[in-house]
This record gives sequence, C-alpha cells and structure tokens, in this order.
Amino acid sequence: MAVLNAVSIAEIKARGSIKDADVLKLRRNYYDDGSISAEEADVIFALNDACPVQDPAWADCFIETITDYLVEQAEPRGYLTAENAQWLIERIGKDGRVDSKTELELLVNVLDKARWAPQSLVRFALEQVRDAVLDGTGPLRSDKKLEPGIVSEADVDLLRRILYSAGSDGSIAITQAEAEVLFDIDEATTGRDNHPAWTDLFVKAIANCVMAASGYAAPPREVALARDAWLDRRGELSLDAMLGGMATGLKGLFGGYREQTVEERSIARLTQQKVEIVTHEAVTAAEATWLAERIGRDGKMSPNERALLAFLKTESPSIDPALRALVEKAVVAV
Repeated sequence: MAVLNAVSIAEIKARGSIKDADVLKLRRNYYDDGSISAEEADVIFALNDACPVQDPAWADCFIETITDYLVEQAEPRGYLTAENAQWLIERIGKDGRVDSKTELELLVNVLDKARWAPQSLVRFALEQVRDAVLDGTGPLRSDKKLEPGIVSEADVDLLRRILYSAGSDGSIAITQAEAEVLFDIDEATTGRDNHPAWTDLFVKAIANCVMAASGYAAPPREVALARDAWLDRRGELSLDAMLGGMATGLKGLFGGYREQTVEERSIARLTQQKVEIVTHEAVTAAEATWLAERIGRDGKMSPNERALLAFLKTESPSIDPALRALVEKAVVAV
C-alpha cells in the first residue's frame, strides 16, 4: 500500500473532504511507486465515496489511477475482462445507475483506454445515456434543464464516443447489445424535438449492423459513424438543404462497405473469438433475423427506421433476404 501511505486515510474520511494537497501527495507517491494494487484501488474508491467535498484536482487523479489499475496493471494488460468490468460496475453503479460525473467519466475513460472491453460494460455505459434521455435524471442532467424524452447534441456526442471506444481495436461492427440500446432510445423519443445529430448517428449505426449482417466488411467505427459536416451548418441551411445533406451523407456511407472475401470472413471470426477469450464474455453480432424483427417492432416503425430502409431501397445494396423483405414492405407502406 505504498501509494496510500502518503496520506492519512482515516483523517480524510473523518473530515469528509479531499483537498488538493492530499491529491498532490498521492500523485507524488504514485509516480515514485509506479503501481496500484487491487487493495489500493478499493481504498481509492472508498475515499471517493466517503468524501462528498472534493477539490478540483481529485477528479482527474481518481479517473487516472483507477483507469491505470484496470487497463494497464490488472491482467491481461491493455484489455478488460468481464470480471474486472463487473468490479467497476459494482462500484459505480448504484441500482444500475451512475450517480456522479466523475464516475461517468471514469467509465468512458476506461472504455477509451482499453483495446477491448466486454459488451456488458459497453452496454452499461450506453444505458447511462439512455436513462438520462428517458428520465431526465443522472449526472448528464444534473446542471441542465432538459425535458425528458429528448436527445440532445451532448447525448449524441457521448453515445458516439462510447461506440468509438468499444470498436477501437479493429473494424468491429455494431453489436446486438449496442444496437438494442440505440433502438430503445429511438423508440422512446420518436416524434420529439431531438437534435438532428441523433438521426445521423442512429441511421449510420443500424446501417452498420445491416451491412455486417449481410456479409460486408465493416469500415472502422470512426469512419462508419463519423458525424456529417452538414450538421455544423444546420442553422444556416434550409430544410431542403438539410435533408439533402443527410441524403448525401448516407449515400457516402455505403462507399466504405464491401463484400467480405472468404479469408476476411475467417479473420473476422478469429478476431471475435480472440475478443471473447480475452474478455471472458461472448460477443453477439446483430444477425439479420434479429434486425428484421427489431426494426419496426410491434408493427410500429420510427421515421429514422423508415429513412434507413428507404435509402437501402434506393441504393439497392445486396443485403440479407430477411432484411430485403423488410425494406420492400417498409417502402410500400410509406
């Protein structure tokens, strides 16, 4: 416990506050020692929980040390196992909810830094955004007065960041667990005054599922989910120009996909197996039959789902028969 010998844990807990001077001592010892043990990580969390008053330097120190422990020091280094992910969820998720901005940033930072993370942790992170949108509560809404049921630009930015992090090591398509949360958000916010960036992200993410389920090689997520430039000019554009910008972005989207060769399919399977072995958790791809059942579930199809299917009809990529039938049905129903 060399790092924590620098400060009096009992004294800090007794006063209920962490001062910048405490953080400086911890950092000095950490740089000298160069490691964080499991016991020290537990104590650091205990300090964070016991001290409602925290000087500004604590947040960065807390995030950096716990991230370093989970990603760089816990085995296998550079990766996150299901067991380590559960350890983190148990410490920051009270009844499935993250209560503070610092802990939410820790969660996303761990995903940023890890080469691979289990889907359980990725989904947990996405659910924090979903719950903030649907309920209007949590750290994402603590200093804002946003009506529940509306997706803000900041929400979309965080969703995109999480999805980028989850696919950071290779061209991994959006998974079923990730798509399920996105569908939940879209279902619950249909017809509301959502930021246009939500349509941009949702359509691209589900298109990524559709193309991967149809045997296409997925481009890196930074390409597949990239924010379109027209969104930055939407205040200057007419409605027709905005719709045209969205259509152009979608058209360019499919240029990044191509049908996989036999060798590429084998490599993709091996990559998935490696992820499952390293993280100790299965990766469930969004299969065509699941997508066909999930899009327009209960006979209700959102405008975003219709936009995607109508565009698939226009561009006519070779997609799985189950999805092709859905495209034809949706276009006829318009």
